Amino acid sequence: MIAIRRSYMAGQYKSTDKLSFVIANDYRLLQVMSRFGISLGFGEKTIMEVCRQCGVDADTFLTIINYVKDGADNRPQRVEQVSVASVLGYLKRTHKYFLGYLFTNIRFHLLNAIDCSVQNEIAFLVLKFFDEYVEEVRKHMEYEESTVYAYVEKLLDGECVSIDNSHLLSRHHEAIESKLKELKNLFMQYYPQTENNEKLNAVIISIYQAEEDLSIHSLVEDNIFVPAVRRLEHQTKMRQPVEEETQNTASSSSEEQLSEREKEIVVCVAKGLSNKEIADTLCLSVNTVTTHRRNIARKLQIHSPAGITIYAIVNKLVTLNEVII
Repeated sequence: MIAIRRSYMAGQYKSTDKLSFVIANDYRLLQVMSRFGISLGFGEKTIMEVCRQCGVDADTFLTIINYVKDGADNRPQRVEQVSVASVLGYLKRTHKYFLGYLFTNIRFHLLNAIDCSVQNEIAFLVLKFFDEYVEEVRKHMEYEESTVYAYVEKLLDGECVSIDNSHLLSRHHEAIESKLKELKNLFMQYYPQTENNEKLNAVIISIYQAEEDLSIHSLVEDNIFVPAVRRLEHQTKMRQPVEEETQNTASSSSEEQLSEREKEIVVCVAKGLSNKEIADTLCLSVNTVTTHRRNIARKLQIHSPAGITIYAIVNKLVTLNEVII
């Protein structure tokens, strides 16, 4: 068993590795697994089998667990196979974990571990510091969700949107992490402990774990999510000329769909004839001419007589000499 675990630790995890061995090698990957929506009870299944069963992008899952396993250093990762939508879902679940569970749980145990009597001013100040810290994290994560994540969702929908996203995420991370370190140091340096330290020590340990977890979350955002978004931005921009060309081609196809009768009416409009004059010239009713003109406008997306005239000249349906200017 030890030899097997060492072989897993030595290299990169692969899609054929059993997920149970992967989790046994690093307990932190339980959180990664949970944030992809993967639950326990996967038996002897491989990573690929579990991901397929849970509808998770295996390449993205592997990228993140290998990044966490290798120490989550502050360097951009290769993201060619990463699904931006999958990482986005992972990050959103992480936010929900921090704000909906972790900080609430730490605060609950903190209240049970410190003396909140009127005489203990330090306890009140420490609790106030913690609450202010959580509120700062909440605001930061709400900013990411409402601005950055919303921007990425538009990219995923194919919209070529433009915002000031030069930093995207990283500008708030260092301040948040440093404040958590400060909270931890306040306990260790200034809080007067009583004879029973187990509860408070357990809270401090949970703060250490939260600090590590938050740091990994920030690094995943900065070094996997952001490069993947940059790549998506580039792909979206590269598609724009193709889409415009497609639209132009579709427009040309629409132009070719004009019937011979509609072309005759285009010629009459270009010559300056009224609907009544067109009806008389082509032996049609005025209502029929009106219907034809409505269809022409819809097909060509041209609604003015001047625009129809230009179209007729460009497409050689009339000459400039035939046009009444």
